Amino acid sequence: MKVVIFCGGLGTRLREYSDNIPKPLVPIGYRPILWHVMMYYSHFGHKDFILCLGYKADMIKEYFLNYNEYTTNDFIMSDGGKKIQLLNTDAHDWRITFVDTGINSNIGKRLKLVEPFLEGEEYFLANYSDGLSDMPLNAQIDFFKKSGKTGCFMCARPSQTFHIVKMNGEMLVDEIQYVRNADIWINAGYYVFRKDIFRHINMGEELVEEPFHRLIAQKELVAYRYDKFWAMDTFKEQQELSDMYTQGKAPWEVWKHAQDIR
Repeated sequence: MKVVIFCGGLGTRLREYSDNIPKPLVPIGYRPILWHVMMYYSHFGHKDFILCLGYKADMIKEYFLNYNEYTTNDFIMSDGGKKIQLLNTDAHDWRITFVDTGINSNIGKRLKLVEPFLEGEEYFLANYSDGLSDMPLNAQIDFFKKSGKTGCFMCARPSQTFHIVKMNGEMLVDEIQYVRNADIWINAGYYVFRKDIFRHINMGEELVEEPFHRLIAQKELVAYRYDKFWAMDTFKEQQELSDMYTQGKAPWEVWKHAQDIR
């Protein structure tokens, strides 16, 4: 399946970085988070990407135009540097379509603008460029196809550590607990769509507002519940993910775990 990735937002929740670089290029370890997202999909065999660009689109284009697998993979050098043999590869078989969908476009508009590049696709995948997970993608796709519906997304528990507060009419606190422990599920991205989704989107509409409410009214939207690893979106989590990567404890690197099993 083709994979649409939304890369055009201003990244205000990662302002510490996004003043200088676009959010998809915020680093986790020594590679941008966008690379990690694309590696996730590539691991499951989905290597045809459509990047919906906007804010600082030129920097994302330049990253891939200058991408060199020799700097990101192990290799053997011989003959005084004249011969280099890659021991493993990552992006050599990716196909990437770069589409400028505007700086101020919302997600629904970005998706609508890349519709022509999905011609002939019965199903396609879509995601934000700042969410990492170890969700079994094939299981989600099978769940969606069996449902026969138009759209699906992964729902996860909030990863932030703030508290949920319940109060009575006199504003006395009845209960306080971590949001992670409350029975709350959020839209975590990782979309799977039938091509029919475009019949429910009018240009300029936000994806999770009017289009999703139409799908809900027609009972055409399902959620795949996943209660394990999912994170990103804020500067604090970027720091935590970088620490996990440095310590060799990065659950979203499903491609490495598969190699370890072998």
